[in-house]
Amino acid sequence: MIDNKILKYTLQKMATDVDKCQCSVEKKLKYELNLEHGEISLLRTTIDNAYQVIVIKDNKKGSITINKTDELSVDEALTTVMDICLNSESDEAYDIAPVVENKAFIYGDEKPNLDKMYDLLEGYVKDIKEKYPTIKLMDTAISFTITVKYLMNSNGVDFKEQKGIYEFSSLFSAKEEEKSSSFNYSGYTLSKLEKDLLSYGSIKRVLDETVKQIDTRGVQGKFNGDVIITPDCLLQFIYLYIQVYLTDMPLISGTSKLKDKLNEQVTSPLLTLHTRPRGEEIASRSYLTNDGFEAQNMTIIENGILKSFVLTQYGANKTGLERAKNTSECIVVEPGDTQASEMIKSIDKGVLVNRVSGGMPNDNGDFSVVLKNSFYIENGEVKYPLNETMIALNLMDAMENITAISQETINFGGYVLPYIKIKDVLISGK
Repeated sequence: MIDNKILKYTLQKMATDVDKCQCSVEKKLKYELNLEHGEISLLRTTIDNAYQVIVIKDNKKGSITINKTDELSVDEALTTVMDICLNSESDEAYDIAPVVENKAFIYGDEKPNLDKMYDLLEGYVKDIKEKYPTIKLMDTAISFTITVKYLMNSNGVDFKEQKGIYEFSSLFSAKEEEKSSSFNYSGYTLSKLEKDLLSYGSIKRVLDETVKQIDTRGVQGKFNGDVIITPDCLLQFIYLYIQVYLTDMPLISGTSKLKDKLNEQVTSPLLTLHTRPRGEEIASRSYLTNDGFEAQNMTIIENGILKSFVLTQYGANKTGLERAKNTSECIVVEPGDTQASEMIKSIDKGVLVNRVSGGMPNDNGDFSVVLKNSFYIENGEVKYPLNETMIALNLMDAMENITAISQETINFGGYVLPYIKIKDVLISGK
């Protein structure tokens, strides 16, 4: 597909012009089968190229990414990136990765099993018609992407990463006569195609719940109650928590409320949170960081204790703290000791949160979101699907107020998550 010749050319050309240089080239070849009007469309193949170069001179940095890899385009990009560098602000924290042993990482299939992809998608359509007659499929696709990436720098770093990943996603709604539910979706990634498409991720549960979401109601007034965040929604909350408190900008600026909390209790002791880009349970693995390091597994929170920030090399240099072993990819939350059904039974008044829509939290971690495809819980029972309902919380308080984590987890291929129960959340209806 591609090779590292263009990177060797880049480093040679920039050797006398800059102090440090990092460059990468990546090619993605994607084979995709889609549903159109309930029928499988013809195979579509797309190719995406990305060439990136980062240069540092006199503590000034320039960066550019283009989608062409011919010599003329590369030469133009190098001229542009030098202009960007020379006109940037000086910062001694800019750097590139030090030399390590050169490595090649190869994972997954090299070619798609197209016959299997077709058969599985055809079987999925048949299963939906037979098992979920009220479900109407919309944007639904199965794909295989082979990605090859080379990364080199002027310190001598020389990496290759090649991975082949299958991905399935499905958008749908339920309809009975003139009534219909709102849109819902589910999906996952796989390294191998082994079982029918209903067997992976949370798709069966999401389909079952969508069928029940045709007649929705809102809660009355406001109250503080318990919420259960499903695995489908938990990833969003965790990423927001990481972004608000643990990454470069909040730690460099000092806005993070956790900036001085390393090795201290910051969440409920029930929570243990890892990022595992090399995990055996992860289908869409990642072996390289964007700043030129080999990605390794990492624990961020262990039994409620903050074990690591999520800092890039630049953030580590600016703060004097340790660089993270990856860039918060492939989230894995360890299971608890409570069944999800028991979590529901323990709630007097609250909501089951499947999906949310809303803005970003503020620097303090406060935010409000509208619930989508979610349910009202009362007296230990799921009562009805919700509309026009919001929850408001503080991310730090929410993680401290976790009162249960489920034994069950859902593996989405790129992340593995349980259900979590959080107390004392403001729930607002009409």
